[in-house]
Amino acid sequence: MNNDRLMWIVVIGLAAGIGLIAWSDATGGIAGLSAGQLAHLVAYGAIGLVVGAGVVATFTGRLGEALRAAALWLVIFAFLAVGYTYRVEIHATAYRVLAELAPGYAVPLASTGGPAVEVARARDGDFNVRVEINGNRIPMLVDTGASSVVLTPEDAVEVGLPIEFLRYDIPIDTANGRGKAAAVVLDRIAIAGSIEERDVPALIASPGTLKHSLLGMSFLSRLASFEIRGEKLVMRAKIAQ
Repeated sequence: MNNDRLMWIVVIGLAAGIGLIAWSDATGGIAGLSAGQLAHLVAYGAIGLVVGAGVVATFTGRLGEALRAAALWLVIFAFLAVGYTYRVEIHATAYRVLAELAPGYAVPLASTGGPAVEVARARDGDFNVRVEINGNRIPMLVDTGASSVVLTPEDAVEVGLPIEFLRYDIPIDTANGRGKAAAVVLDRIAIAGSIEERDVPALIASPGTLKHSLLGMSFLSRLASFEIRGEKLVMRAKIAQ
């Protein structure tokens, strides 16, 4: 089959498709298909015609090569179809692998009981998580023994808080002993884009008091639940009313 004949087949096929679309638009549909649905069908058919014509033109007289090329494209299509079908599971698996390789990375969990995230335990036995405060991400140590969220001065500056105007007049107990802190209210705390709380009371420790910022109970108590499952910490937000 020469190239001119292939070209005419494609042109006639496209013309027939356009004619069907026009007829469908005038009559209100063909075989239960609306004009829009028929247009999609014709578009896909046109792509198939062009690809098919190209394959025939390329592999004329070389049936073996044509079959191998067709088999390769079928395999590629099958992989793409499987990937699309299981895209949610693949996405979740990738998140879990990343969380294992980089402790502190919160993994969103599929849940019908409210947004939830999972955090892997770090090598030192603690649960560290990257938290977004006022649009900026900082690492924090999950501490159920801390009555409040507590930021180091460095992290407070990182999230845009003006620490130069603070009064450190609240006594706090830390691993380094007693210290002082200043009270603030954080506009927004979010984890992995899934869990979000607003107007969270917090403290900013005076310089030299803390090594790490603490994600304490002023945030954790707002959750529907938080629990340790083996080497994972699962935090679940309340369902929005």
